[in-house]
Amino acid sequence: MADQLIGKRVDVLDNGWIELIDLMPHPESKVSGDLAIVNAARVSFLGESKGPERDKRLLFYLLRQRHTSPFEMVEFKFRVRAPLVTWWQWVRHRTWNMNAQSGRYTPFQESDFYVPDVWRRQSKDNKQASEGALEAAENDALTRQLLQHYDEGYRLYAQALAQGVSKEMARLFLPGFSVYYTWVTKIDAHNLMHFLRLRMASDAQLEIRVYAEAIHENFFKPALPWTAEAFERYVIKGG
Repeated sequence: MADQLIGKRVDVLDNGWIELIDLMPHPESKVSGDLAIVNAARVSFLGESKGPERDKRLLFYLLRQRHTSPFEMVEFKFRVRAPLVTWWQWVRHRTWNMNAQSGRYTPFQESDFYVPDVWRRQSKDNKQASEGALEAAENDALTRQLLQHYDEGYRLYAQALAQGVSKEMARLFLPGFSVYYTWVTKIDAHNLMHFLRLRMASDAQLEIRVYAEAIHENFFKPALPWTAEAFERYVIKGG
């Protein structure tokens, strides 16, 4: 199944996506990601695979006992399109390697803005979280206002470009947190699990949680089925 993952793209939010552009070990190597982890653990004894049953048992033992360095032998590289409100949280995880699209080189398009489906209310108990949704009429009115804001900001941005203003300065007219950017990102499986544990949690902001869930379901689980099973048992559920 891993040989079908590279190049796979999954839509996220209204105008975002995440695409796997590389994987180590590469599917052409004929060594699965789970086996690469097991072999890395057994190198301490200069050993390799001892068959699926014993290999899987060892992998589960490693994660259960938090022997995490062998999981660093697997790496995922993604191309991701997400609004800045998502990236603002993503970059807090400094174990990711990142390189981003630059508005100094590439002009933005009219469609490069995030429009939420639902406007969430501020949580009464958590200063940094939201809960529940506004009524439909309020939701629709806020969306109309947001679109008007985007239209005006983009109009001023395009006007500044037409006047010869540099791209790096014209972008000051764009609504900041909602602009979509495209990044190339890379991470090893150990640190990816840490990211997924935090960002798939129910109290994580939706705009990053949906990306974490997309990675988990569409890339992490198919590439590392044993690891994903152990991760859900010992990390997510705390078994």
